[in-house]
Amino acid sequence: MTGTAVRPPGSPSLLPRRLAAPAATWERDVDVVVLGSGAAGLSAALAARPVRSVLIVTKDTLSAGSTQWAQGGLAAVLDPSDTIEGHVRDTLEAGAGLCDEAVVRELVAEAPTSIRYLMRLGAAFDPAAGGTDIALTREGGHSHNRIVHSGGDRSGAEIQRTLDESALGAGVDVLGRAFALDLVVGTAPDGVRQAVGVRIGQTDEYGRLVSVGIVNARAVVVACGGYGQVFASTSNPPAVTGDGIAMALRAGLAVTDVEFVQFHPTVMWRGPDATGQQALVSEAVRGEGAILYDAAGERVMAGVHPLEDLAPRDVVAAAISRRMGEAPGGVDDHVYLDATHLGTRFYERFPSITEACREIGLDPAVDRIPVAPAAHYACGGIRAGLDGTTAMRGLYAVGEVASTGVHGANRLASNSLTESVVAGTRVGRDLAWELPDRVSPDVDIDDPMGVALLAPARVREVRAVMSRHVGVVRDAMSLASAAGALGSIARTMSSPSSSLAAGDAGGGPVEPSRRSWEGTNILTVAAARVSAAQLRTESRGCHRRSDFPEPRDEWVRHLDVTLDATGAVHVAD
Repeated sequence: MTGTAVRPPGSPSLLPRRLAAPAATWERDVDVVVLGSGAAGLSAALAARPVRSVLIVTKDTLSAGSTQWAQGGLAAVLDPSDTIEGHVRDTLEAGAGLCDEAVVRELVAEAPTSIRYLMRLGAAFDPAAGGTDIALTREGGHSHNRIVHSGGDRSGAEIQRTLDESALGAGVDVLGRAFALDLVVGTAPDGVRQAVGVRIGQTDEYGRLVSVGIVNARAVVVACGGYGQVFASTSNPPAVTGDGIAMALRAGLAVTDVEFVQFHPTVMWRGPDATGQQALVSEAVRGEGAILYDAAGERVMAGVHPLEDLAPRDVVAAAISRRMGEAPGGVDDHVYLDATHLGTRFYERFPSITEACREIGLDPAVDRIPVAPAAHYACGGIRAGLDGTTAMRGLYAVGEVASTGVHGANRLASNSLTESVVAGTRVGRDLAWELPDRVSPDVDIDDPMGVALLAPARVREVRAVMSRHVGVVRDAMSLASAAGALGSIARTMSSPSSSLAAGDAGGGPVEPSRRSWEGTNILTVAAARVSAAQLRTESRGCHRRSDFPEPRDEWVRHLDVTLDATGAVHVAD
Protein backbone atom coordinates (compact mmCIF):
# COMPACT_ATOMS: atom_id res chain seq x y z
CA MET A 1 0.00 0.00 0.00
CA THR A 2 2.99 2.29 -0.44
CA GLY A 3 1.98 5.70 -1.73
CA THR A 4 -1.64 5.46 -0.61
CA ALA A 5 -3.51 8.11 1.35
CA VAL A 6 -6.26 7.01 3.72
CA ARG A 7 -8.82 8.90 5.73
CA PRO A 8 -9.28 6.62 8.77
CA PRO A 9 -12.88 5.80 9.73
CA GLY A 10 -14.38 8.03 12.39
CA SER A 11 -11.72 10.73 12.09
CA PRO A 12 -12.96 14.26 12.84
CA SER A 13 -13.82 16.36 9.77
CA LEU A 14 -14.14 19.72 11.51
CA LEU A 15 -10.60 20.42 12.60
CA PRO A 16 -9.73 24.08 11.98
CA ARG A 17 -7.09 25.21 9.50
CA ARG A 18 -6.19 28.17 11.73
CA LEU A 19 -6.79 29.34 15.29
CA ALA A 20 -9.48 31.97 15.81
CA ALA A 21 -8.26 35.35 17.03
CA PRO A 22 -9.02 39.01 16.29
CA ALA A 23 -7.20 40.85 13.53
CA ALA A 24 -3.61 41.85 14.28
CA THR A 25 -3.04 45.33 15.68
CA TRP A 26 0.77 45.34 15.81
CA GLU A 27 3.80 44.05 13.92
CA ARG A 28 7.42 43.35 14.73
CA ASP A 29 10.36 42.52 12.46
CA VAL A 30 13.29 40.24 13.35
CA ASP A 31 15.74 38.03 11.49
CA VAL A 32 14.87 34.84 13.39
CA VAL A 33 11.85 34.04 15.53
CA VAL A 34 12.06 30.95 17.76
CA LEU A 35 8.84 29.40 19.04
CA GLY A 36 9.55 27.69 22.34
CA SER A 37 12.08 28.15 25.12
CA GLY A 38 13.38 24.68 25.95
CA ALA A 39 16.85 23.34 25.23
CA ALA A 40 16.31 23.17 21.46
CA GLY A 41 14.90 26.67 21.06
CA LEU A 42 17.42 28.28 23.38
CA SER A 43 20.32 26.51 21.65
CA ALA A 44 19.11 27.75 18.27
CA ALA A 45 18.60 31.31 19.52
CA LEU A 46 22.00 31.41 21.21
CA ALA A 47 23.85 30.13 18.14
CA ALA A 48 22.13 32.58 15.77
CA ARG A 49 22.37 35.62 18.03
CA PRO A 50 25.95 36.81 17.47
CA VAL A 51 24.98 37.76 13.92
CA ARG A 52 21.17 37.93 13.81
CA SER A 53 18.37 39.64 15.69
CA VAL A 54 16.56 36.82 17.49
CA LEU A 55 13.21 36.77 19.30
CA ILE A 56 12.08 33.84 21.45
CA VAL A 57 8.29 33.54 21.71
CA THR A 58 7.07 31.58 24.74
CA LYS A 59 3.46 31.24 25.82
CA ASP A 60 4.50 31.19 29.46
CA THR A 61 7.93 31.78 30.99
CA LEU A 62 11.33 30.66 29.71
CA SER A 63 11.40 27.59 31.96
CA ALA A 64 7.80 26.37 31.58
CA GLY A 65 8.55 23.52 29.15
CA SER A 66 9.81 19.95 29.47
CA THR A 67 13.56 20.68 29.66
CA GLN A 68 13.24 22.03 33.20
CA TRP A 69 11.76 18.68 34.35
CA ALA A 70 14.23 16.31 32.70
CA GLN A 71 15.81 14.14 35.39
CA GLY A 72 18.12 11.73 33.62
CA GLY A 73 20.59 13.86 31.67
CA LEU A 74 22.35 13.74 28.32
CA ALA A 75 23.72 10.67 26.56
CA ALA A 76 27.22 10.84 25.07
CA VAL A 77 30.28 8.64 24.66
CA LEU A 78 32.75 10.08 27.18
CA ASP A 79 34.21 6.97 28.82
CA PRO A 80 37.33 5.70 26.98
CA SER A 81 35.99 2.15 27.26
CA ASP A 82 32.73 3.15 25.55
CA THR A 83 32.41 3.45 21.75
CA ILE A 84 30.50 5.46 19.18
CA GLU A 85 29.44 2.17 17.60
CA GLY A 86 27.95 1.05 20.92
CA HIS A 87 25.84 4.21 21.28
CA VAL A 88 24.70 3.94 17.65
CA ARG A 89 23.80 0.28 18.10
CA ASP A 90 21.80 0.95 21.28
CA THR A 91 19.90 3.81 19.61
CA LEU A 92 19.05 1.72 16.54
CA GLU A 93 17.91 -1.21 18.66
CA ALA A 94 15.62 1.00 20.74
CA GLY A 95 14.24 2.60 17.55
CA ALA A 96 12.97 -0.80 16.35
CA GLY A 97 13.87 -0.45 12.69
CA LEU A 98 12.64 3.07 12.02
CA CYS A 99 15.73 5.15 12.85
CA ASP A 100 17.74 6.80 10.09
CA GLU A 101 21.16 5.30 10.79
CA ALA A 102 23.06 8.11 9.06
CA VAL A 103 21.34 10.72 11.23
CA VAL A 104 21.90 8.64 14.37
CA ARG A 105 25.61 8.50 13.57
CA GLU A 106 25.73 12.27 13.12
CA LEU A 107 24.08 12.82 16.49
CA VAL A 108 26.22 10.32 18.37
CA ALA A 109 29.41 11.73 16.85
CA GLU A 110 28.50 15.29 17.90
CA ALA A 111 27.13 14.39 21.35
CA PRO A 112 30.46 14.64 23.26
CA THR A 113 31.07 18.08 21.73
CA SER A 114 27.64 19.23 22.89
CA ILE A 115 28.50 18.25 26.47
CA ARG A 116 31.76 20.17 26.35
CA TYR A 117 29.93 23.15 24.81
CA LEU A 118 27.46 23.23 27.70
CA MET A 119 30.31 23.03 30.17
CA ARG A 120 31.99 26.03 28.53
CA LEU A 121 28.70 27.89 28.89
CA GLY A 122 28.79 27.14 32.62
CA ALA A 123 26.79 23.94 33.08
CA ALA A 124 27.88 22.09 36.23
CA PHE A 125 27.69 18.31 35.78
CA ASP A 126 28.11 15.94 38.70
CA PRO A 127 31.70 14.70 39.16
CA ALA A 128 32.58 11.06 39.65
CA ALA A 129 33.05 9.98 43.25
CA GLY A 130 36.54 10.84 44.46
CA GLY A 131 37.62 12.37 41.16
CA THR A 132 37.30 15.28 38.78
CA ASP A 133 35.92 13.39 35.78
CA ILE A 134 32.22 13.68 34.96
CA ALA A 135 30.08 11.04 36.63
CA LEU A 136 28.44 8.69 34.15
CA THR A 137 25.46 6.48 34.84
CA ARG A 138 23.36 4.05 32.84
CA GLU A 139 19.71 4.09 31.79
CA GLY A 140 17.41 1.65 30.04
CA GLY A 141 18.57 0.40 26.65
CA HIS A 142 22.17 1.59 27.08
CA SER A 143 24.93 -1.01 27.07
CA HIS A 144 27.40 1.30 28.80
CA ASN A 145 27.49 4.07 31.39
CA ARG A 146 27.17 7.23 29.27
CA ILE A 147 24.55 9.45 30.94
CA VAL A 148 25.82 12.82 32.17
CA HIS A 149 23.72 14.29 34.99
CA SER A 150 23.59 17.32 37.26
CA GLY A 151 22.32 17.85 40.78
CA GLY A 152 21.54 14.15 41.00
CA ASP A 153 18.21 14.18 39.18
CA ARG A 154 18.02 17.87 38.28
CA SER A 155 19.84 17.71 34.96
CA GLY A 156 17.16 19.46 32.94
CA ALA A 157 16.99 22.36 35.37
CA GLU A 158 20.76 22.89 35.04
CA ILE A 159 20.59 22.81 31.24
CA GLN A 160 17.67 25.25 31.30
CA ARG A 161 19.52 27.61 33.67
CA THR A 162 22.69 27.50 31.60
CA LEU A 163 20.97 28.20 28.30
CA ASP A 164 18.61 30.81 29.78
CA GLU A 165 21.49 32.84 31.16
CA SER A 166 23.62 32.41 28.05
CA ALA A 167 20.86 33.40 25.61
CA LEU A 168 19.79 36.43 27.61
CA GLY A 169 23.40 37.46 28.08
CA ALA A 170 23.95 37.25 24.33
CA GLY A 171 21.08 39.66 23.71
CA VAL A 172 18.34 37.27 22.65
CA ASP A 173 14.99 39.01 23.13
CA VAL A 174 12.07 37.21 24.77
CA LEU A 175 8.34 37.76 24.24
CA GLY A 176 6.58 36.08 27.16
CA ARG A 177 2.91 35.13 27.57
CA ALA A 178 2.74 35.07 23.79
CA PHE A 179 0.92 32.20 22.09
CA ALA A 180 2.17 31.24 18.62
CA LEU A 181 -1.13 30.83 16.77
CA ASP A 182 -0.29 30.11 13.14
CA LEU A 183 2.44 30.51 10.58
CA VAL A 184 2.38 33.46 8.24
CA VAL A 185 3.17 32.19 4.75
CA GLY A 186 4.29 33.97 1.59
CA THR A 187 5.07 32.98 -1.97
CA ALA A 188 8.64 33.39 -3.19
CA PRO A 189 9.38 34.66 -6.73
CA ASP A 190 9.93 31.06 -7.86
CA GLY A 191 6.41 30.15 -6.73
CA VAL A 192 7.46 28.19 -3.62
CA ARG A 193 5.55 28.66 -0.34
CA GLN A 194 7.74 30.09 2.40
CA ALA A 195 7.29 30.73 6.12
CA VAL A 196 7.68 34.48 6.66
CA GLY A 197 6.50 34.93 10.23
CA VAL A 198 4.01 33.94 12.87
CA ARG A 199 0.72 35.28 14.20
CA ILE A 200 0.89 35.87 17.94
CA GLY A 201 -1.78 36.04 20.64
CA GLN A 202 -0.50 38.09 23.58
CA THR A 203 -2.18 37.05 26.85
CA ASP A 204 -2.26 38.15 30.47
CA GLU A 205 -1.14 36.02 33.41
CA TYR A 206 -4.50 34.22 33.39
CA GLY A 207 -4.30 33.32 29.70
CA ARG A 208 -6.86 35.90 28.60
CA LEU A 209 -6.33 37.58 25.24
CA VAL A 210 -4.72 41.02 25.36
CA SER A 211 -3.76 41.65 21.73
CA VAL A 212 -2.88 39.96 18.44
CA GLY A 213 0.19 40.77 16.40
CA ILE A 214 2.44 39.54 13.62
CA VAL A 215 6.14 38.80 14.02
CA ASN A 216 7.75 38.99 10.59
CA ALA A 217 10.93 36.94 10.25
CA ARG A 218 13.14 35.52 7.54
CA ALA A 219 13.40 32.28 9.51
CA VAL A 220 10.85 30.64 11.81
CA VAL A 221 12.22 27.98 14.19
CA VAL A 222 9.56 25.76 15.75
CA ALA A 223 10.76 24.33 19.06
CA CYS A 224 7.45 23.95 20.90
CA GLY A 225 8.08 20.48 22.33
CA GLY A 226 5.77 17.47 22.44
CA TYR A 227 2.18 16.77 23.39
CA GLY A 228 2.05 14.86 26.67
CA GLN A 229 -0.97 16.89 27.80
CA VAL A 230 -3.03 15.12 25.14
CA PHE A 231 -3.28 12.38 27.78
CA ALA A 232 -4.94 12.45 31.20
CA SER A 233 -1.75 11.31 32.94
CA THR A 234 1.68 12.48 31.83
CA SER A 235 5.13 13.39 33.08
CA ASN A 236 4.98 16.59 31.00
CA PRO A 237 4.24 20.05 32.44
CA PRO A 238 0.96 21.84 31.61
CA ALA A 239 2.45 23.88 28.74
CA VAL A 240 3.20 20.80 26.59
CA THR A 241 0.07 20.74 24.43
CA GLY A 242 1.28 19.94 20.90
CA ASP A 243 1.15 23.53 19.67
CA GLY A 244 3.96 23.21 17.12
CA ILE A 245 2.65 20.00 15.56
CA ALA A 246 -0.90 21.36 15.31
CA MET A 247 0.46 24.57 13.77
CA ALA A 248 2.37 22.57 11.15
CA LEU A 249 -0.72 20.54 10.27
CA ARG A 250 -2.79 23.68 9.81
CA ALA A 251 -0.09 25.10 7.53
CA GLY A 252 -0.38 22.08 5.25
CA LEU A 253 2.75 20.24 6.38
CA ALA A 254 2.85 16.53 7.09
CA VAL A 255 3.80 15.19 10.50
CA THR A 256 5.35 11.77 10.70
CA ASP A 257 5.49 8.88 13.20
CA VAL A 258 2.92 10.46 15.56
CA GLU A 259 1.62 7.01 16.49
CA PHE A 260 4.83 6.49 18.46
CA VAL A 261 4.36 8.09 21.87
CA GLN A 262 6.69 6.85 24.55
CA PHE A 263 5.12 6.05 27.89
CA HIS A 264 7.69 6.37 30.64
CA PRO A 265 7.43 3.11 32.60
CA THR A 266 8.00 4.60 36.04
CA VAL A 267 5.91 7.68 36.78
CA MET A 268 4.92 7.99 40.42
CA TRP A 269 1.42 6.62 41.08
CA ARG A 270 -0.48 9.02 43.32
CA GLY A 271 -3.85 7.32 43.35
CA PRO A 272 -6.54 6.31 40.84
CA ASP A 273 -7.89 9.83 40.41
CA ALA A 274 -4.59 11.63 39.76
CA THR A 275 -4.47 13.47 36.42
CA GLY A 276 -2.26 16.03 34.71
CA GLN A 277 1.48 16.20 35.30
CA GLN A 278 2.76 13.40 37.52
CA ALA A 279 6.17 13.11 39.20
CA LEU A 280 8.70 11.21 37.12
CA VAL A 281 10.84 8.52 38.71
CA SER A 282 13.92 8.68 36.51
CA GLU A 283 15.23 5.68 34.63
CA ALA A 284 18.50 6.46 36.34
CA VAL A 285 17.00 4.95 39.52
CA ARG A 286 16.96 1.60 37.75
CA GLY A 287 20.39 2.48 36.41
CA GLU A 288 21.51 2.51 40.05
CA GLY A 289 20.10 -0.98 40.56
CA ALA A 290 16.41 -0.50 41.49
CA ILE A 291 14.09 -3.44 40.72
CA LEU A 292 10.41 -3.53 39.67
CA TYR A 293 8.02 -5.74 41.65
CA ASP A 294 4.29 -6.33 41.41
CA ALA A 295 1.92 -6.12 44.37
CA ALA A 296 2.40 -9.84 45.02
CA GLY A 297 6.14 -9.36 45.44
CA GLU A 298 7.15 -10.95 42.12
CA ARG A 299 9.70 -9.32 39.83
CA VAL A 300 8.16 -7.71 36.75
CA MET A 301 11.10 -7.81 34.33
CA ALA A 302 12.70 -11.17 35.16
CA GLY A 303 12.83 -13.22 31.95
CA VAL A 304 11.21 -10.50 29.84
CA HIS A 305 14.37 -9.04 28.27
CA PRO A 306 18.12 -9.73 28.57
CA LEU A 307 18.61 -6.32 30.22
CA GLU A 308 15.69 -7.00 32.60
CA ASP A 309 14.92 -3.77 34.52
CA LEU A 310 17.23 -1.80 32.22
CA ALA A 311 15.43 -2.88 29.04
CA PRO A 312 14.31 -0.12 26.62
CA ARG A 313 11.38 1.95 27.81
CA ASP A 314 8.81 0.48 25.41
CA VAL A 315 9.62 -3.02 26.66
CA VAL A 316 9.39 -2.07 30.34
CA ALA A 317 6.19 -0.04 29.90
CA ALA A 318 4.51 -2.88 28.03
CA ALA A 319 5.62 -5.44 30.64
CA ILE A 320 4.24 -3.30 33.47
CA SER A 321 0.98 -2.82 31.58
CA ARG A 322 0.61 -6.57 31.08
CA ARG A 323 1.38 -7.29 34.72
CA MET A 324 -1.14 -4.69 35.90
CA GLY A 325 -3.73 -6.33 33.66
CA GLU A 326 -3.20 -9.58 35.58
CA ALA A 327 -3.97 -7.73 38.86
CA PRO A 328 -1.46 -9.60 41.06
CA GLY A 329 -2.29 -9.17 44.73
CA GLY A 330 -5.53 -7.51 43.61
CA VAL A 331 -3.68 -4.40 42.33
CA ASP A 332 -4.28 -3.49 38.69
CA ASP A 333 -3.20 0.14 38.44
CA HIS A 334 0.43 0.22 39.59
CA VAL A 335 3.54 -1.77 40.45
CA TYR A 336 6.46 -0.97 42.78
CA LEU A 337 10.02 0.20 42.26
CA ASP A 338 12.40 -0.96 44.98
CA ALA A 339 15.49 1.22 45.43
CA THR A 340 15.91 0.57 49.14
CA HIS A 341 19.35 -0.98 48.54
CA LEU A 342 20.59 2.61 48.10
CA GLY A 343 19.51 3.51 51.63
CA THR A 344 19.99 7.16 52.52
CA ARG A 345 22.26 7.63 49.47
CA PHE A 346 19.00 7.88 47.53
CA TYR A 347 18.39 11.33 49.06
CA GLU A 348 21.59 12.80 47.62
CA ARG A 349 21.49 11.03 44.26
CA PHE A 350 17.80 11.76 43.61
CA PRO A 351 16.74 14.84 45.60
CA SER A 352 13.73 15.72 43.41
CA ILE A 353 12.34 12.19 43.54
CA THR A 354 12.94 12.10 47.29
CA GLU A 355 10.88 15.27 47.65
CA ALA A 356 8.06 13.81 45.53
CA CYS A 357 8.06 10.61 47.61
CA ARG A 358 7.83 12.57 50.85
CA GLU A 359 4.85 14.48 49.50
CA ILE A 360 2.88 11.22 49.49
CA GLY A 361 4.32 9.98 52.79
CA LEU A 362 6.99 7.61 51.49
CA ASP A 363 10.65 7.27 52.40
CA PRO A 364 12.46 5.86 49.32
CA ALA A 365 15.30 4.63 51.53
CA VAL A 366 12.95 2.12 53.18
CA ASP A 367 9.74 2.06 51.10
CA ARG A 368 9.04 0.75 47.62
CA ILE A 369 7.77 3.49 45.29
CA PRO A 370 4.41 2.95 43.52
CA VAL A 371 4.79 3.56 39.78
CA ALA A 372 2.83 3.19 36.55
CA PRO A 373 3.43 4.15 32.90
CA ALA A 374 2.38 7.63 31.76
CA ALA A 375 2.75 9.60 28.52
CA HIS A 376 6.25 11.00 28.35
CA TYR A 377 7.77 11.70 24.92
CA ALA A 378 6.59 12.10 21.32
CA CYS A 379 8.97 10.22 19.03
CA GLY A 380 7.38 11.68 15.90
CA GLY A 381 6.59 15.20 14.74
CA ILE A 382 7.41 17.61 11.92
CA ARG A 383 9.74 15.84 9.51
CA ALA A 384 13.07 17.66 9.68
CA GLY A 385 16.77 17.18 9.23
CA LEU A 386 19.21 17.34 12.12
CA ASP A 387 19.87 20.88 10.85
CA GLY A 388 16.19 21.72 11.39
CA THR A 389 15.22 22.05 7.72
CA THR A 390 11.64 21.07 6.86
CA ALA A 391 9.55 20.70 3.71
CA MET A 392 8.68 24.42 3.87
CA ARG A 393 11.31 26.99 3.00
CA GLY A 394 12.01 29.34 5.90
CA LEU A 395 10.58 26.92 8.47
CA TYR A 396 12.81 24.91 10.81
CA ALA A 397 11.88 22.39 13.51
CA VAL A 398 14.11 21.22 16.37
CA GLY A 399 13.70 19.23 19.57
CA GLU A 400 10.75 17.05 20.48
CA VAL A 401 8.49 18.76 17.94
CA ALA A 402 10.69 17.41 15.12
CA SER A 403 11.05 13.93 13.65
CA THR A 404 14.66 13.73 12.48
CA GLY A 405 15.09 9.97 12.25
CA VAL A 406 17.07 9.75 15.50
CA HIS A 407 14.39 8.15 17.65
CA GLY A 408 12.49 5.91 15.25
CA ALA A 409 9.73 3.92 16.91
CA ASN A 410 11.06 4.43 20.43
CA ARG A 411 13.54 6.93 21.88
CA LEU A 412 16.63 5.70 23.70
CA ALA A 413 16.82 7.24 27.17
CA SER A 414 18.59 10.64 27.42
CA ASN A 415 19.08 11.02 23.69
CA SER A 416 16.47 13.80 23.63
CA LEU A 417 18.34 16.57 25.44
CA THR A 418 21.42 15.65 23.45
CA GLU A 419 19.50 15.94 20.18
CA SER A 420 17.96 19.25 21.27
CA VAL A 421 21.34 20.85 21.90
CA VAL A 422 22.98 19.40 18.77
CA ALA A 423 20.11 20.20 16.37
CA GLY A 424 19.33 23.58 17.92
CA THR A 425 22.96 24.67 17.72
CA ARG A 426 23.21 23.46 14.12
CA VAL A 427 20.19 25.41 12.89
CA GLY A 428 21.27 28.52 14.78
CA ARG A 429 24.76 28.43 13.28
CA ASP A 430 23.36 27.86 9.79
CA LEU A 431 21.03 30.84 10.14
CA ALA A 432 23.88 32.98 11.42
CA TRP A 433 25.71 32.08 8.23
CA GLU A 434 22.80 32.58 5.81
CA LEU A 435 19.12 33.52 6.03
CA PRO A 436 16.34 32.78 3.55
CA ASP A 437 15.47 35.68 1.28
CA ARG A 438 12.85 38.11 2.57
CA VAL A 439 9.40 37.40 1.11
CA SER A 440 6.16 39.31 1.61
CA PRO A 441 3.24 37.48 3.21
CA ASP A 442 0.31 36.38 1.08
CA VAL A 443 -2.86 38.45 1.42
CA ASP A 444 -5.13 36.99 4.11
CA ILE A 445 -8.79 37.15 3.12
CA ASP A 446 -10.22 34.79 5.77
CA ASP A 447 -12.25 35.97 8.76
CA PRO A 448 -9.85 35.42 11.70
CA MET A 449 -12.80 35.04 14.09
CA GLY A 450 -14.87 32.71 11.94
CA VAL A 451 -12.99 29.52 12.82
CA ALA A 452 -14.08 26.95 15.38
CA LEU A 453 -12.37 26.57 18.76
CA LEU A 454 -12.76 23.83 21.34
CA ALA A 455 -14.41 24.92 24.57
CA PRO A 456 -11.91 24.49 27.43
CA ALA A 457 -14.52 22.47 29.33
CA ARG A 458 -14.23 19.71 26.71
CA VAL A 459 -10.43 19.23 26.99
CA ARG A 460 -10.77 16.90 29.96
CA GLU A 461 -12.89 14.60 27.76
CA VAL A 462 -10.23 14.49 25.04
CA ARG A 463 -7.56 13.55 27.55
CA ALA A 464 -9.74 10.90 29.14
CA VAL A 465 -10.48 9.37 25.73
CA MET A 466 -6.79 9.24 24.85
CA SER A 467 -5.68 7.64 28.12
CA ARG A 468 -8.57 5.16 28.12
CA HIS A 469 -8.37 4.04 24.49
CA VAL A 470 -4.91 5.01 23.16
CA GLY A 471 -2.62 4.17 26.07
CA VAL A 472 0.33 1.80 26.31
CA VAL A 473 -1.60 -1.00 24.54
CA ARG A 474 -4.56 -0.52 22.17
CA ASP A 475 -6.49 -2.43 19.50
CA ALA A 476 -8.86 -1.76 16.60
CA MET A 477 -11.89 -1.52 18.87
CA SER A 478 -10.32 0.93 21.31
CA LEU A 479 -8.93 3.06 18.47
CA ALA A 480 -12.32 3.14 16.76
CA SER A 481 -13.90 4.21 20.04
CA ALA A 482 -11.32 6.97 20.38
CA ALA A 483 -11.88 8.17 16.80
CA GLY A 484 -15.64 8.24 17.30
CA ALA A 485 -15.41 10.11 20.58
CA LEU A 486 -12.99 12.68 19.16
CA GLY A 487 -15.27 13.16 16.16
CA SER A 488 -18.21 13.82 18.47
CA ILE A 489 -16.20 16.34 20.47
CA ALA A 490 -15.03 18.07 17.26
CA ARG A 491 -18.63 18.54 16.16
CA THR A 492 -19.31 20.61 19.29
CA MET A 493 -16.70 23.22 18.33
CA SER A 494 -17.87 26.74 17.55
CA SER A 495 -16.30 29.98 16.35
CA PRO A 496 -16.13 33.09 18.55
CA SER A 497 -18.43 34.80 16.06
CA SER A 498 -21.16 32.22 16.71
CA SER A 499 -23.98 33.29 18.97
CA LEU A 500 -23.76 30.11 21.02
CA ALA A 501 -21.06 27.49 21.43
CA ALA A 502 -22.79 24.13 21.47
CA GLY A 503 -21.17 21.92 24.02
CA ASP A 504 -19.62 24.76 26.01
CA ALA A 505 -20.46 24.01 29.63
CA GLY A 506 -20.65 27.75 30.23
CA GLY A 507 -23.38 28.20 27.61
CA GLY A 508 -21.59 31.08 25.83
CA PRO A 509 -19.30 31.56 22.84
CA VAL A 510 -15.82 30.04 22.91
CA GLU A 511 -13.58 33.06 23.20
CA PRO A 512 -9.98 33.11 21.98
CA SER A 513 -7.68 32.47 24.94
CA ARG A 514 -4.70 30.36 25.85
CA ARG A 515 -7.02 27.60 27.14
CA SER A 516 -9.20 27.44 24.02
CA TRP A 517 -6.18 27.57 21.70
CA GLU A 518 -4.43 24.81 23.66
CA GLY A 519 -7.59 22.73 23.71
CA THR A 520 -8.00 23.02 19.95
CA ASN A 521 -4.37 22.00 19.45
CA ILE A 522 -4.80 19.04 21.80
CA LEU A 523 -7.82 17.82 19.83
CA THR A 524 -5.97 18.24 16.52
CA VAL A 525 -2.93 16.27 17.67
CA ALA A 526 -5.11 13.60 19.30
CA ALA A 527 -6.97 13.06 16.02
CA ALA A 528 -3.70 12.80 14.09
CA ARG A 529 -2.26 10.29 16.55
CA VAL A 530 -5.35 8.07 16.57
CA SER A 531 -5.54 8.07 12.76
CA ALA A 532 -1.93 6.92 12.38
CA ALA A 533 -2.33 4.28 15.11
CA GLN A 534 -5.38 2.87 13.33
CA LEU A 535 -3.49 2.41 10.09
CA ARG A 536 -0.32 0.83 11.57
CA THR A 537 -1.49 -2.75 12.09
CA GLU A 538 1.49 -4.09 14.00
CA SER A 539 3.37 -3.64 17.27
CA ARG A 540 6.69 -1.83 16.97
CA GLY A 541 8.62 0.22 19.52
CA CYS A 542 6.20 2.19 21.66
CA HIS A 543 3.25 1.50 19.35
CA ARG A 544 1.65 -1.61 20.87
CA ARG A 545 -1.53 -3.28 19.56
CA SER A 546 -2.96 -6.33 21.27
CA ASP A 547 -4.68 -7.39 18.02
CA PHE A 548 -1.38 -7.21 16.10
CA PRO A 549 1.17 -8.12 18.80
CA GLU A 550 4.20 -8.63 16.53
CA PRO A 551 6.19 -6.32 14.23
CA ARG A 552 5.61 -6.89 10.51
CA ASP A 553 8.23 -6.40 7.79
CA GLU A 554 5.83 -4.51 5.54
CA TRP A 555 5.53 -1.82 8.23
CA VAL A 556 9.20 -0.85 8.24
CA ARG A 557 8.15 2.53 6.89
CA HIS A 558 6.88 5.87 8.13
CA LEU A 559 3.35 7.28 8.13
CA ASP A 560 2.64 10.92 7.32
CA VAL A 561 -0.48 12.65 8.62
CA THR A 562 -1.95 15.74 6.96
CA LEU A 563 -5.07 17.91 7.13
CA ASP A 564 -6.88 18.61 3.86
CA ALA A 565 -8.59 21.88 3.00
CA THR A 566 -11.73 20.84 4.92
CA GLY A 567 -9.80 19.91 8.07
CA ALA A 568 -10.13 16.16 7.50
CA VAL A 569 -7.25 13.94 8.67
CA HIS A 570 -5.44 11.84 6.06
CA VAL A 571 -2.65 9.30 6.54
CA ALA A 572 -0.17 8.33 3.81
CA ASP A 573 2.89 6.12 3.70
